[in-house]
Amino acid sequence: MLRALLFGLAVAILSLGTAQAAPEPTPHDFTVKDFRFRSGETLPELKIRYYTLGTPKTDAAGKVTNAVLLLHGTGGSGRQFLAPQFADVLFAPGGLLDPAKYFVVMPDGIGHGASSRPSDGLRMKFPKYDYGDMVAAQHALVAEGLGVERLRLILGTSMGCMHGFMWAEQWPRASKALMPLACLPAGIAGRNRLWRKLAVDAITTDPAWMGGDYAAQPVQGIRGAQSLLIVAGASPLPMQVQLPTGAAVDAWAEAEVPKRVAPIDANDLIYALQASRTYDPSPDLEKIAAPMTWVNSADDFINPPELGVAEAAAKRLKTTRYVLIPASEKTRGHGSHTWAALWQDELAALLKRSGP
Repeated sequence: MLRALLFGLAVAILSLGTAQAAPEPTPHDFTVKDFRFRSGETLPELKIRYYTLGTPKTDAAGKVTNAVLLLHGTGGSGRQFLAPQFADVLFAPGGLLDPAKYFVVMPDGIGHGASSRPSDGLRMKFPKYDYGDMVAAQHALVAEGLGVERLRLILGTSMGCMHGFMWAEQWPRASKALMPLACLPAGIAGRNRLWRKLAVDAITTDPAWMGGDYAAQPVQGIRGAQSLLIVAGASPLPMQVQLPTGAAVDAWAEAEVPKRVAPIDANDLIYALQASRTYDPSPDLEKIAAPMTWVNSADDFINPPELGVAEAAAKRLKTTRYVLIPASEKTRGHGSHTWAALWQDELAALLKRSGP
């Protein structure tokens, strides 16, 4: 999970130095009237900001055939896919997701980016959304807002990976292909649940939080939460190479942690971390029918392979190829999901085996 909150670490110390600029997407807003959350709460208007690259192409029946849905991670937004290690590999001319060929849709999830969120004004009175609400809003955008009956591909990273599993179970024919990256199809428990709770507790126990009605951001609480996020997203091997001494670590932390803290709204972060509380697609894995390639990395702190969850689940997924990328100086821990060079060959094979 935690794509954008953890992404800054990888970008800051592990950049590949690519020079090509990412394409600039077109922003749009889609509004759902009287959106009812699974908690029973409602919003008279739920706004979903989304970004697009490319143009829809239709078949003889007028149905869109080239739409690709990209789903971001916790704390992120659709714009995160413009990072060079993703965009310069996949969106480049001739790339696997070249906008000249595909209509790429990148929504901001509920509570994220420029979509409706607690920091818009409701603060802790904002409806207590969960992943089910986020996926329902995404589906409304695709089916009603864009009029797309079947996507060519759903690719999700971290939280978006989990959303991808939910899409695949709820709407088995919604996409011709699926590529979830960096998640497990199981309820959030154990260490994964613990560090999330500790991050939330760091904020809510800061006296400056004031039950969410703060006049200024509770900086110490956010700093504690962000520190946990950085560690959860880190990969030992490349970090050891890039920060080989105590002095190097200290200098990096002093320079970078404040940058991670500054843009965060405390209530938005609390909601984002707690939205996973009801996630558990494990009972319905057999409902997944589309060709799927599911990729995790061996150095992922958040989804550790030693749990054996992925291997057990993969046996129930008859249309799925499960790939575990070995840890190396090239992998990026949990953030490997956005370094497309690590898994683009798998994406190419998935697009080929799932048809034109």
